[in-house]
Amino acid sequence: MAHTKRKRTRKHRGTPAGTIERAGRTGRPRTREEAKKIARERRAERWNKPPTWKSSAQRAAIAAAIFGVLVTLLFGRSVAQGVALAAFMFLLYIPLGYGTDLTIYRFRQRRRQTQSK
Repeated sequence: MAHTKRKRTRKHRGTPAGTIERAGRTGRPRTREEAKKIARERRAERWNKPPTWKSSAQRAAIAAAIFGVLVTLLFGRSVAQGVALAAFMFLLYIPLGYGTDLTIYRFRQRRRQTQSK
């Protein structure tokens, strides 16, 4: 019968207690300054991406779901009313979120251009 499990490519070392130790990163550890520099670069990359409708829709879905649950639980509305209000808020949150993200993105781009001059 054929094996269904893929063989591992890295060696595991067992200890007498039965635990398995695996080799971690083999390169030299980062210094604090290097870590800060990498974090700064990643943050700048994230800020320099233009907003998307998909990200706005995802954020709107989460916010609308929370809104629907809160309306149902805190205000004592029926589940049907909570779902209907959540659907309405979802449709409202998408363009509002995209517009807010776009405004912030444009502000950051303008500020970045003035700083580089």
